[in-house]
Amino acid sequence: MRRSNYDKFPVIPAGGPDLCHAGWEDIAAQLDTARVICIECYPGVDVEQIAAEFGPKLQPRKTVRASDAYKSPACLRGMLEPFLGDDPVFGRMNGLTLEDWFDQDRAAQLREEIAALGTSQRILILGTGAHLLARHADLLVYADMARWEIQTRFRRDEIGNLGCDNRSSTFAEKYKCGYFAEWRAADRLKKKLLPSANFILDTNDRRLPKLISATTFRAAMRSVAERPFRVVPYFDPGPWGGHWMEEVCNLPRDVPNHAWCFDCVPEENSLLLGFGQHRVEVPAIDLVFLQPRKLLGDAVHARFGTEFPIRFDFLDTMGGGNLSLQVHPLTEYIQEKFGMHYTQDESYYLLDAKPGACVYLGLKEGVDPARMEQDLRCAQTGGNGFPADQYVNQFPARKHDHFLIPAGTIHCSGKDSMVLEISATPYIFTFKLWDWGRLGLDGRPRPIHLDHGLANIQWDRTTTWSRNNLVNRVRTLRTEEGWSEEATGLHEREFIETRRHWFTGKVPHDTHGGVNVLNLVQGEEAIVESPTGRFEPFVVHYAETFIVPADVGPYTIRPHGAAIGTQCATIKAFVRTGTGDQE
Repeated sequence: MRRSNYDKFPVIPAGGPDLCHAGWEDIAAQLDTARVICIECYPGVDVEQIAAEFGPKLQPRKTVRASDAYKSPACLRGMLEPFLGDDPVFGRMNGLTLEDWFDQDRAAQLREEIAALGTSQRILILGTGAHLLARHADLLVYADMARWEIQTRFRRDEIGNLGCDNRSSTFAEKYKCGYFAEWRAADRLKKKLLPSANFILDTNDRRLPKLISATTFRAAMRSVAERPFRVVPYFDPGPWGGHWMEEVCNLPRDVPNHAWCFDCVPEENSLLLGFGQHRVEVPAIDLVFLQPRKLLGDAVHARFGTEFPIRFDFLDTMGGGNLSLQVHPLTEYIQEKFGMHYTQDESYYLLDAKPGACVYLGLKEGVDPARMEQDLRCAQTGGNGFPADQYVNQFPARKHDHFLIPAGTIHCSGKDSMVLEISATPYIFTFKLWDWGRLGLDGRPRPIHLDHGLANIQWDRTTTWSRNNLVNRVRTLRTEEGWSEEATGLHEREFIETRRHWFTGKVPHDTHGGVNVLNLVQGEEAIVESPTGRFEPFVVHYAETFIVPADVGPYTIRPHGAAIGTQCATIKAFVRTGTGDQE
């Protein structure tokens, strides 16, 4: 284990300092020429702070909050109940829009009041759904917020769900409502507004908001989709968490451990746009919404729409404990039960491992399903614990091993491992079967989903099958001077393909019209370059994940800095399209 130059706050240059306005005073001055100002807010944005700051500065004749038109909390809870149910984790995808949050009579009344004031007087309409009350405003500002900041505010009980008056509910309840309902509804409106908005307001930092013109924002998104880039990673503790990332990524020791790092989950991560000394933070999913074809490529966009289908994240159990024993749903199950159109196939790539580390993967030969179910249920009702070693294989885990985990395969990473998880994106659909009798960091038992899990376990994935199909399925594809290429997976049932390159020299790559996601899994530093000069050289460090948009086409990677003269390696993932798959 060694400390790297891992960049926790990667900045994407987007323009000069004159393009960014920071602080409420400067921001208000940019809006002061308009009469009817609509500030559409993503759920989680502090609407009352915006009203309090802009009120004295803009002095509107009337301020209208979108929440004035919402249905009552009781009505909203009734509307959401069919999609959220009583499960602590899982709900069902749905077609709700922000219009569904409105009491239509009250919304019509507010629209009439706004229209009656005309355009000669200043009116401020703000909140989530504000645009639906003032579609013809002089100025449309989109106040955005990173998904991780919303979750942080959930945890601190600063906010609840949209109109639900549930600030004191558990984090899990609020997250579930956000994930399955309000964020989906807000994204449907956001997709329509980003191409036509006048300004983007970054409200992640309450003390120092930033404003850029939407023209500048859209130009930045076009530029990002034409070059390699990184999203802003975030780290989180967990009941099984370890300490590898603390050392390698130079993290503060302000929590008990660090279990997760979301290093490439655009739905959750953000982008940092640099304007001189200022940093404007926007959700990375905005890039997917605005530039799906340049980012994903035509074939991937045609299949997944405005979703980013590849996820890279870290699971750190170094000095920690085993992950929960788990299984992911089969495609037909996730479609039927949760309304998702694809499932969470995944793999574990070992960045590091201590001697004796293992991965639990697949069932042992001759397992009796009825007996295993009985033991799992007994463990959950206060028995002596589940004897996982009797039922589940333990394969030794070493640095650079790659374990493939198609949906339906029982699995978990053992303690003393550092996993780069490469998977499809619907990442909350994990059915825990056994959590080793421990509590979560909140002191409560973590939810177990035995019925869901047992319905998805593929009982024929036993020792021999798992060893032959899921463990280090490596084949050499090409060897050239200074580099070699290997296929490492994933399983044929999974839509993600991976390639590992070992190199001391320059390696040629090509997106072949589909998005690539890579991680530098060995070597201190590498540089990504365009053979035609399409983008500025891009330096990456050990353990950093980076995205190469489909639009980039050919690119090269070679050792850089202190890594020159040493052997480096990357792992690359892309979506199989059936058109050669980058052989």
